[in-house]
Formats: sequence, C-alpha cells, structure tokens
Amino acid sequence: MRVLPRGRLSYGMQLPVQSQSTLYAEPWEAAAGPAELLAVARAADRLGFAYLAVCDHVAIPRRLAAAMGTVWYDPVATLGWLAAATERVRLLSHVAVAALRHPLLTAKQYATLDQLSGGRLILGVGAGHVREEFEALGVDFARRGALLDETVDALKAALGPEEFPDFRGERFAFSGLGQAPRPVQTPRPPLWIGGSSPAAVRRAAIRGDGWLPQGDPRDRLPGQLARLRALREEAGIDEPAEIGAITEPLYVGEPGWDVGRRTLTGAPERLAESLRAYAAMGVDQIQVRFRCRDHTELTDQMAAFAADVAPHLDD
Repeated sequence: MRVLPRGRLSYGMQLPVQSQSTLYAEPWEAAAGPAELLAVARAADRLGFAYLAVCDHVAIPRRLAAAMGTVWYDPVATLGWLAAATERVRLLSHVAVAALRHPLLTAKQYATLDQLSGGRLILGVGAGHVREEFEALGVDFARRGALLDETVDALKAALGPEEFPDFRGERFAFSGLGQAPRPVQTPRPPLWIGGSSPAAVRRAAIRGDGWLPQGDPRDRLPGQLARLRALREEAGIDEPAEIGAITEPLYVGEPGWDVGRRTLTGAPERLAESLRAYAAMGVDQIQVRFRCRDHTELTDQMAAFAADVAPHLDD
C-alpha cells in the first residue's frame, strides 16, 4: 500500500515545538507555541513537503526529563488541529506508541483524523522505550514488542473497510462493534513501523506498509534494507515497503553561525548530490531537519530547500 509517488525521492519533516528532546530541539523552541507550530505546518503544506510528523509520549519520568524534556504534544489533537489549517500535506504520527492503548481506541481516534483531513493520515507506530510510561498505564513493558505486533494486526482490521470488524488475538478480541466515521482511505490508511532494532525491522517487513528507521547512519542503512527485503520476500509479500530515512541536519547555503559538525551545508547542488545517496540505497522518503535560530529562519530554510534542493533530488 503505497502513498508516495513512485520513482522519486519524497521529503517530509517532523514539526518543531511539539516535541522538545535535547537530542534535536533548537533553543528557540522552548519559548515557542501554537503560533510557530502553525506557521511551520502551513509552510510545509505550501512548499510541497510530503508529510509533517508529530511524536507521542504520555508522560516523562524525572530520570529522563533533563534529556527528553516534558513537552510532547498529543499527536491526535495536534494533527487534527493542523488538518484544518492545511490542505494537501500528509499527517504522520512518528511514532504513536500504539501498545499503550487499546486498538479500538486508537482506531477511533485515527479513523476520525483521516476522515476530518480528507484522507491524509499515515499511521506510524513504534514499541516505545520509557518503562515508567507503560507501568503508569498498566501495560507490561517487557512484553511491549509482542503487544505491538498484535496491536498492529488488530489496527489493520479496525481501520479496514468493515464497519463492524472482526478480530481475535491473545490479548484483544472484538466482533459486532461498529465504528464510524470510517477512514477515507481504502482499504485502510497506510501503517508504517518505526524502530531500528532487529525486532522492529522484522515487524516492518512482515506487518508494515512502510519503515521508519530511528536515525540509522548511512553506512548501516544498506544492511538494514537488505534484511527487510529478505524478510518480506520470505513472508511472501510482493508489495515493496515504503522506506524512510532521517537525514543529517541540513542548512541550505553557508551559515554565519555554528551549526555543528554533522550538519550538511553548502550550495543546493551539493546538498542534493549528498541526499541522492539515500535514493540510491532504495529509500523512498527522507525526513529532513534544518538548523535554525527561530521559526522564521526555519521557514526560510524550508523554502530554500523546496525551491533549490528538492528539484535536483531525482537527477
């Protein structure tokens, strides 16, 4: 089940402000809020970005708060709000920690989002990594992988074409329970799997319509992709998964400030040449992140990328 154009490298982005881990948030985001979030989302919609993404955490324990922060906007509420302010860009949960919730609840929320957005949902799910979050909600952290596998299977049924879906698993079972509105997308919205562990790659290969790696370095991606394709072939799945990659931080042009040694900078042609390496590996979409000092610089970088870099991604 593909939703991106074939034969070209698409690009999307995770939104700023809505999640503020110290691993990637810029300093200006701490004082930003809905106005800046909305401006960036509208820019992504206007500039041809394939999707905008929102993360998911319910609560962050004190031991992790210094690194992860506690600012994590709810993905369904945030994407639903942005759906009304955008027209074409797809709306991605990257990723929803689906095992924290009953699949019928998740299906109700995201089917409604797909309906309200005119069929723009991409449901990205992952296993999660914060033990205390699971414990607070009464979910077995040690069994989260197996729980997510069954949740994905249940979501495929619950988001499918049947108003009264049937599903029976070890943990979840439902039959004769109708949910409407149904998703706009048929037979269901695409379901992408996040994570880079062996279990996550297997899950993406066997159960997913797409794969969302968690920042795998370039030299690791070819091996991961080869394994994913082999597992998919072994399972008898003919349709290729839509493959994503998170790029290095970007800055279009020559920055007049320290953007960090890992950031790709320079002329648009140089950036495009570097990013085309992802397509050569078999990647279908790249998730880009721009270094910036405020939201205006961010939208300026997005505009420069869309105008001067993106046209050369498929050269």
